[in-house]
Amino acid sequence: MRRCFSTATNYFEIHLKNELAGIKNAGTFKNERVIQGKQGVLVKVTGSDKPVINFCANNYLGLSSHPEVIAAGQKALETHGAGLSSVRFICGTQDIHKELEQKIAKFHGTEDTILYAACFDANGGIFEVMTGEQDTIISDELNHASIIDGIRLSKAKRLRYKHLDLDDLETKLKESKESRFRLIVTDGVFSMDGDVAPLADISSLAEQYDTLLFIDECHATGFFGKTGRGTAEAVGGNPHVINSTLGKALGGSMGGYTTGPKPLIDLLRQRSRPYLFSNSLAPSIVGSSIKVFDLLMNDSSFIGSLQTNVAHFRKSMAANGFTILGNDPTHPICPVLLGDAKLAATMADELLKLGIYVIGFSFPVVPKGKARIRVQISAAHSKEHIDQLIDAFAKVGKKLNVV
Repeated sequence: MRRCFSTATNYFEIHLKNELAGIKNAGTFKNERVIQGKQGVLVKVTGSDKPVINFCANNYLGLSSHPEVIAAGQKALETHGAGLSSVRFICGTQDIHKELEQKIAKFHGTEDTILYAACFDANGGIFEVMTGEQDTIISDELNHASIIDGIRLSKAKRLRYKHLDLDDLETKLKESKESRFRLIVTDGVFSMDGDVAPLADISSLAEQYDTLLFIDECHATGFFGKTGRGTAEAVGGNPHVINSTLGKALGGSMGGYTTGPKPLIDLLRQRSRPYLFSNSLAPSIVGSSIKVFDLLMNDSSFIGSLQTNVAHFRKSMAANGFTILGNDPTHPICPVLLGDAKLAATMADELLKLGIYVIGFSFPVVPKGKARIRVQISAAHSKEHIDQLIDAFAKVGKKLNVV
């Protein structure tokens, strides 16, 4: 018995090593760089002699290390403890959890909100509650992995429409007309390409075909739109349900949420498995997040600074011969298309030597042949930071025969 176990273990280890070797040979192995200290515009990376400028964080408003956000987290840690050691429905709901949920609902103009440990959990816990065997979910083919995984848990019929293709979406709506309920599912902003969903047109189709509309706003909440209310504010539209994260622009720690009609939120509290079987969000995270929403609802000037930086980068990079993806020139996700996976990884390494911290993305995160470096601009970057980024890309681009 022991010998069989040993043989199986050895074969399994060989299999794992072969898988890893294949990833490395394809140039898609992901090494984790280690940051020493706080997240911010300037970070110290292990192996670098001096701080580098960070252009690959989701820290769109620069709030991850904002002194008021940190202080609010510290205060909540002192007043409400390190954690709850419980799920919400047993003894894990504090007054600050309810306060944050109410602030999120107020921010989005919805009826109620439910908190999760991450938006991955929010996406994993919503579709099987909203839909059943008599229903159909119609999803954009490039939706985030967490949406795809969440939809797989539902017993509803699943249809995919071509990316941002309204004609194909309408075809799928016609195909599913016999369903009890239909649910259109889309990212507001697609994180790998920087594309913005045509939400106003999707909302019109949803209304025309009497269909519910769900949107994931992880790369929009807090900074996209005039006051940071997200895709609907930026381009129009009226989603019925919004999922988003506290882990990107909204302080960058952890946590996600669903916000929408109160009956839905009430039902999620009863049936959503990631909510029912996960510990409550830590008080320090809740306290920091409350402060972030207070800042955003009292002052939206962060957003103007962000848009200025984005416009400068996109215009200058295009002038230098680079291809920048994304269908909305105001969004801070600015993927620099390179095509080859090894080229993207090499270019990121060369940029780090010049003090620019970016990461190359390749298959399976993006399709084969569409490797890129995803640059993410922050309101906290100065014009000098953006200029240094542009100059570094120009130098490395010429060195590697990209431009």
